[in-house]
Amino acid sequence: MDKSKVFKKNKTAKWSFMIIAMILTFFASLFLGRYVISPKTVLNILINGIFNTNLNASAMESSIVIGIRLPRTILSMLIGAALSVSGATYQGLFKNPLVSPDVLGVSSGAGFGAVLAILFTGISGITPLYAFGFGIFSVFLTYFFAKAREEVSMMSLVLSGMIVSSIFSALISLVKYVADPYDKLPAITYWLMGSFAKVTYEDLKLVIVPIMIGIIMLNLLRWRINILSLGDEESLSLGINPVKIRFVAIFISTVLTAASVSVVGIVGWVGLVIPHISRILVGVDHKDLIPASCILGAIFLTLVDIIARSASSVEIPIGIITSLLGAPFFAFLLRNVRRSRGEW
Repeated sequence: MDKSKVFKKNKTAKWSFMIIAMILTFFASLFLGRYVISPKTVLNILINGIFNTNLNASAMESSIVIGIRLPRTILSMLIGAALSVSGATYQGLFKNPLVSPDVLGVSSGAGFGAVLAILFTGISGITPLYAFGFGIFSVFLTYFFAKAREEVSMMSLVLSGMIVSSIFSALISLVKYVADPYDKLPAITYWLMGSFAKVTYEDLKLVIVPIMIGIIMLNLLRWRINILSLGDEESLSLGINPVKIRFVAIFISTVLTAASVSVVGIVGWVGLVIPHISRILVGVDHKDLIPASCILGAIFLTLVDIIARSASSVEIPIGIITSLLGAPFFAFLLRNVRRSRGEW
């Protein structure tokens, strides 16, 4: 058989598998949890909600599926996709596979905004707005520090991001130090660990538009990100303004990360690990890498959410689970890569 046909067949099989896995994960998230609901009942509830029929389903089960699990499942898929796409974009722009979405300080900035809101107002609808605003502000602050000499290099951005991240991490520690240890401090600590436990349709409405628009725009830019990896001179010769495209891609990735952190807290490792898994499956071409990261990120964070609400009688913060899963996997991946190069 022609090699090109075999390649296309394998590629089609991989994409089909990922899409089917995402659909199955979505439905599994609706019936799995501390209270397990049968798949048939879940299907009846969804049909009742869409077509206003009267298929057999209790009011309590309908409330669990429609009122609690459906918004958090949609949100977990959106945020998993957003963080993974942001990570793949940052890694492509910085030409560094160890870069993650919080490299420019957006996560620590958003975290400071959230803990500041919790300190003065408690957990309320204003918390995501503070988190989102400070997340965006932190990246502009990073750009301000990096542009001290009228130019912004990738190295200066990384170093400025470390500075900004350190500043906001210190401010978070300061807020935790002055917070009421019996009321505010537990709320701040729990929020920083990340959780989908209290998400509602209001949270979904708040972030669905910026996340969807951001993911679509980065998918439209994925060919230009390929060109940027060739270098600035080659990009200019091909009619691409590398400075402009890089700024737009970074800004969109920042919005995605800030929107994600603003509603569920800081979730680590997703934007670092998932792009690596995507490269193993589809290669380094961003034409395939960014869509694959989008799908795999949605699957991964939804599975993490299922574990978070099913593994024990008390819901586990998702930040703990992503670290426990992501760090060992990345260590295994790094060890295999170095061994294949003969370094170990």
